[in-house]
Amino acid sequence: MKDLSQQVNLSSPSTSERLRRLEERHIIRSYTLDLDQQAFGYNLQAIVRVKPRAGMLRITEEMIQETPECVECDKVTGDDCFISRLYIHSMGQLDTIIDRWSEHAEIQTSIVKSSPIIRRFPPLMQSSKEGKI
Repeated sequence: MKDLSQQVNLSSPSTSERLRRLEERHIIRSYTLDLDQQAFGYNLQAIVRVKPRAGMLRITEEMIQETPECVECDKVTGDDCFISRLYIHSMGQLDTIIDRWSEHAEIQTSIVKSSPIIRRFPPLMQSSKEGKI
């Protein structure tokens, strides 16, 4: 709390109170850990675009949700229905997952070479119309 207080130029009690209010209003929804996936043997990441075959949307979505290597998935508009991020140990593991998914959907896969921007938040400043957080 002391480090955060210094970063935002508030006292520790004021910072604690503001955090509490943000949590109560569900603006802060959770706290997370940022683990190095490579320390756990996940040396590869893949972005997988998924387009379910006719009548397979629900089954495809459930299959994606049940795949533990899938760490993120967005349901999107456009040619694909889902864009997923997988952390995998090997190309063989990726093949196993893709083989299973392709029974119900068309799949396009890209291997992540690097991530110039890790997930981040947009600027937290709001216009005066929207009010302050």
